[in-house]
Amino acid sequence: MTYEFTYTLYGILKAKREGSVLPMKLRTFVCFILLLSVLVACGNNTSTSDREIDIKQVVQSYSLKTAEAESASITSDLLIISELDDSETTYDITNEDFFISIAPYVNETHPCRNHSLTGCQGELVEESFQLKIENMDGELVVDETMESMKNGFIDLWLPRNETFKVTITHDGKSAEEVITTNQDDPTCITTMQLL
Repeated sequence: MTYEFTYTLYGILKAKREGSVLPMKLRTFVCFILLLSVLVACGNNTSTSDREIDIKQVVQSYSLKTAEAESASITSDLLIISELDDSETTYDITNEDFFISIAPYVNETHPCRNHSLTGCQGELVEESFQLKIENMDGELVVDETMESMKNGFIDLWLPRNETFKVTITHDGKSAEEVITTNQDDPTCITTMQLL
């Protein structure tokens, strides 16, 4: 079809040079169609970075160590993946819920602001915790038993731009902390000591 169209366009342009008079609207229309076909043909080359991905699933794959990278970290608005070949991919996550990863501890912790999906390690690995999260209106957002992963963290996605009271209970000990999910807030919570 493109060959026939190009041949027809060539004939129209040749007729113009040979003295045939074509209405200006027809020449403009033909040029527009040609330009449109070129743009459509070029637009079909979609790269992987242009396709939509499930950010939550990508984050989970790094947390569970089923995906590999030199490093993967998450801020309040970006997921940053540095590959083994030194390439880096950054995803805007401001349209997602707010990611928080909590590492409750008894004896050992580390300072952290932005969670490293590939580097942060908590003390209590694959342990069960009773997790209760309520918003400032007193509504329960989470009330369930959750297990920490091999990295000792519990990953959560919470609504953005809110304040929450988090209570974690484990083996008769508990910790309570108020967290916020605003832009530039921490995604790594390592300050909840179980007492």
